[in-house]
Amino acid sequence: MRVTLPPTRSTGDPSAGLSALPRPVAVVVGAGGVLGAAHVGVGYALEQRGFVPDMIIGTSVGALNGAIAAAHPDRAAPWLDHVWTQLRRREVYPLGYLSSRASVFTDRGLRRLIARSGLPSRIEQLAVPFTAVAMDLDTGAPALLDHGDLESALLASAAIPGMLPPVEREGRTLVDGGVVAYVPVLAAQQAGAASVVVVATGPESSPLRPVDPRRRASAIAARAGLLLLRHQIERDLHEVSRHIPTVVLPTGIDAWPAPWDFGHSQRLISTAALAAGRFLDGLRIGGPGLYRVDGASATSAGPGRASAASFWEDAL
Repeated sequence: MRVTLPPTRSTGDPSAGLSALPRPVAVVVGAGGVLGAAHVGVGYALEQRGFVPDMIIGTSVGALNGAIAAAHPDRAAPWLDHVWTQLRRREVYPLGYLSSRASVFTDRGLRRLIARSGLPSRIEQLAVPFTAVAMDLDTGAPALLDHGDLESALLASAAIPGMLPPVEREGRTLVDGGVVAYVPVLAAQQAGAASVVVVATGPESSPLRPVDPRRRASAIAARAGLLLLRHQIERDLHEVSRHIPTVVLPTGIDAWPAPWDFGHSQRLISTAALAAGRFLDGLRIGGPGLYRVDGASATSAGPGRASAASFWEDAL
């Protein structure tokens, strides 16, 4: 289902919008699993405004979405829309025979999805320079995969430790880049970006709620995981924004589905497309800094939806 957005507003202000960002501009696409559907909505807003980045850096599901955007920089959103609204858990995380003791699920679902994505075999063949971020399981260092075989780079970037098998690539054992770079803005700065547009999703970017000290063990672990990711993201965003303009596009989503529930993709896409579009139409750039919406409120959970806290409880 193609998302229809309201018309963009024209302005004569030279500081207005994406055109005011210094080049080269990197689009950074964060991790988030099923929440990656919101990336598609943000992509609609960017494509409608004729924006084509100079490079794309992606982690985990953001690497897959980012690679497709790098292959088709002006028409990826409608294709991704169709994929995400048809996708189901068993296609990505197939249960059944385990290929090894290294993971709960096999990666055959992801391999099929990549094969259907119309991607070239090598990273260098993408229309827009692209980097997939993984983590070296031996050293814990980020692995920036910007050349060579594309399929193995995407599988490595999305290899959730324990859930999907690690990938052996160029003598290294690689797993999901979200462990060390959930929103890989530092990789974009390292690649030479003069400004960054961040496409991030998930409850880890939502305002924190007060904590009830009398919580279940799973809720305590969920809160700790949420704080860990939030600290990593905020640290990296503030570090990069000290040097270059760093634009974080909002999704407008305050109620997230459960981690394995692909049934809410259309809602995530539509909501993110409108929120990102409104933000972009009001964007003004005035040099290095962090440009984002702050203070968004979160709603309580409803049928088929989850608050930030319950998302992480369900994940554990």
